[in-house]
Amino acid sequence: MSASQTTHSETFRHKGWVKSAHFVITFAFLALLVSGYVILMSHPRLYWGKAGNDLTPALFELPISKNYHHGGWAKAIPFKNLKGSQVSAARTFDIFNENGWGRSTHFLAAWFLIITGLLYLLAGIFSGHFRRDLAPGRGEFSLKMLWRDLVAHFRKQSSAPGKYGLLQKVTYLSVIFFLFPVVILTGFAMSPAIAANYPFLLIIFFGHQSARTIHFFAAVLLLLFLLVHVVMVIRTGFKRNLWAITFGK
Repeated sequence: MSASQTTHSETFRHKGWVKSAHFVITFAFLALLVSGYVILMSHPRLYWGKAGNDLTPALFELPISKNYHHGGWAKAIPFKNLKGSQVSAARTFDIFNENGWGRSTHFLAAWFLIITGLLYLLAGIFSGHFRRDLAPGRGEFSLKMLWRDLVAHFRKQSSAPGKYGLLQKVTYLSVIFFLFPVVILTGFAMSPAIAANYPFLLIIFFGHQSARTIHFFAAVLLLLFLLVHVVMVIRTGFKRNLWAITFGK
């Protein structure tokens, strides 16, 4: 094999650790989406601040289960005879609640994602993958060039085979170094045990309920990334791209 052929093979083949991490993280994320949706169905209300429940005003509600806008409460009973004091009330309807398997699956899938993500991060740093393949080069990044690359994607004018375009680089770096860390850290902040040992998590995310709301929006952005990613994979050759990230070049 000639030197040029060797270079060609090295350029177009994903590393084995990239393929393995891609596989595990993809299935872990899909499990998190399903279980997270089930958890959200049990309480489809999002709040801002330290606390929130069915009897407090919500930031907004999601129409995803029969628990949405149910209004099925008996008369509220205040704990103290003070204006604005906490109240208690009994439900007058059978709620949807699948928290058991949903939370267990969410917790298990989250650790698969975190451990694999950390290994991917370390491998990407020490192998030079992030610096070589994802970091925009000197003079490569500008809003004008980013817009041009975005338009090129809509026109199916992708970058050279085996190379990431500017839009891909910015998107992947944002997902790896911003969205995934936010999802993971807000998930930690929602855990009473972890938050008790690391209370700064509740400070930086403005409270338990705020962390839950931020977690939701970060997950929505990751889902949007996944959907766009799949669409682009299909548009640019589903079989070829699937083969490239699994067993081929």
